[in-house]
Amino acid sequence: INIYQNVYPNVAPEIEEFLDNIDIEFIKEDIPKTLSSMKIGTQRIREIVLTLRNFSRLDEADMKPVNIHQGIESTLLILQSRLQAKPGKPAIEIIKNYSELPNVECYAGQLNQVFMNILNNAIDALERSNHETTAEEIKSDCSAIAIRTQLVNPDLVAIFIRDNGVGMSDSVIQKIFDPFFTTKPVGQGTGLGLSITYQIVVDKHHGTIECISAPGQGAEFIIQIPCRQKR
Repeated sequence: INIYQNVYPNVAPEIEEFLDNIDIEFIKEDIPKTLSSMKIGTQRIREIVLTLRNFSRLDEADMKPVNIHQGIESTLLILQSRLQAKPGKPAIEIIKNYSELPNVECYAGQLNQVFMNILNNAIDALERSNHETTAEEIKSDCSAIAIRTQLVNPDLVAIFIRDNGVGMSDSVIQKIFDPFFTTKPVGQGTGLGLSITYQIVVDKHHGTIECISAPGQGAEFIIQIPCRQKR
C-alpha cells in the first residue's frame, strides 16, 4: 500500500473517499500489531496443546522410561491459572529443588495424574488457609508449594510435594487414601483423587506414598517409584 501510494499519489475521488471511510492510516498501523498478537497467541496455544499432550501421553499408553521432571513441569503449566494472583487471592509460589534423576519406567500419563491430584489438593489447602488468616499474615507468610526430587538409590526415586497450608490431623491422614473420603464441603470434592493416586503409585507402579502433616503445619506427600518395573 505504501509503494502504491508513493507511485500513484493522486487517486480517483471514489478511491480517496473509500480510503477515508476505512481509515487506511489506522489500518496500516494496526494490522502489523494484530498479526503480531495473533502470532504470539498461536504460539501460546501450541505450547498448551503440546503440554496437554505431554501430560496425558495418550500416544504412549505403554509403560516406558520417561523424564519425571517434564511431567511435573507439564502439570504446573496446566495449573498455572490456579497459581497466579487474583483479586483477593495471593499468588502461590512454587519452589523447585530437582535432583539429577534417571528416566523412570512408568505409565507417564497416570503418573502425571498423580502430580495433578496432589498439587490440586495443595492449592485447595492453601486457599483454605488464606481464608482463615488476615492480609497481614498472608504477606508475612506467603503461600508456597515446594517440590523436591531425590534419587534414593540406583533403582528408586522419590518426589516430595509440600505445602504450608492448613495441615491435617492424624485422624484425617489415616483416611485420606480411602475412596470417597473428603474434607471439602459437599459438592466440592469427590473423595476419589487421592484414592486413585494411591492405586496408581502402589498398585500400578509398585511404589509407596505417604503423607506427613499436622494442623497448622502444612502437609507433605512423599512418593517413591522404582526406576524399573519388574516384569
